[in-house]
Amino acid sequence: MVFKERTFFGKTPEEFFEGDQADLETRVANCLATVDGLDASDVVVVSKGNTIVLSGAVASIEEAERAEEAARTVEGVAEIVNRIAVA
Repeated sequence: MVFKERTFFGKTPEEFFEGDQADLETRVANCLATVDGLDASDVVVVSKGNTIVLSGAVASIEEAERAEEAARTVEGVAEIVNRIAVA
């Protein structure tokens, strides 16, 4: 049996995908779920590197702002793109 080194465009997956994006998304989503005054059940969290993209819908502009503020507190988040709509 021949074992081939794991590479993606000549780099190991660890070099190409810095950090664990799924872990960062999960930590941000868990943080949003615990924020008082925020119903984050319709908020989608996507990680692009250290940038977090928030989308979906909330009931008020205050909730959208709370979601962004909470996401900023998570370790590893460098930037927030807030695309949350107010329903």
